[in-house]
Amino acid sequence: MKNTQITSHPRRFLFLLASSRAQGNTEQLARYAAKFLPAEVKQEWINLHDYDMPDFVDQRHTGDGEYPAPQGAMRELLDATLSATDLVFVTPLYWYSLPASAKKYLDHWSGWMRVPGYDFKEKMRGRRLWNVTVTADEDQSYAQALVDSLRLTAGYMDMPWNGSLIGYGNRPGEIVQDVSALERAAKYFV
Repeated sequence: MKNTQITSHPRRFLFLLASSRAQGNTEQLARYAAKFLPAEVKQEWINLHDYDMPDFVDQRHTGDGEYPAPQGAMRELLDATLSATDLVFVTPLYWYSLPASAKKYLDHWSGWMRVPGYDFKEKMRGRRLWNVTVTADEDQSYAQALVDSLRLTAGYMDMPWNGSLIGYGNRPGEIVQDVSALERAAKYFV
């Protein structure tokens, strides 16, 4: 089922930066890929490290299981999330998984789904989920747990999964030497 909320207005990409290094290889690859988006597509870039995200507390089985409406930085993240038609996790591979800031952000989705009147899961249906990642190993199979985590999230939320753009770069700036990743990046969002 298509979500008419996201097809009735121009596409809006939300890039969620989760690296602990500013301007790192993953961000460079994502920004390169984003250059090929049509001019009318809106882009918003958010560094998750800039938001004071509290640790997520699971309270599904206490009281009525409802969560209070998010405030402050968490409300800003929720609003940015709901205004996007496409969410792009810009996540380097950290210990074979998502960086902590990306995981913490996703953990808060569990609470947002349980805020009375927000209908978060319903509103997310049909929004597209993407991933850009760079590994420090040329064997891209090491990123499989990260990819699976996001793919399964998309499935649970009934969001189309558009796959991962994976590149190689160990030292800062090395992604520009991964010609294959740059070629794939030019077509990734098309």
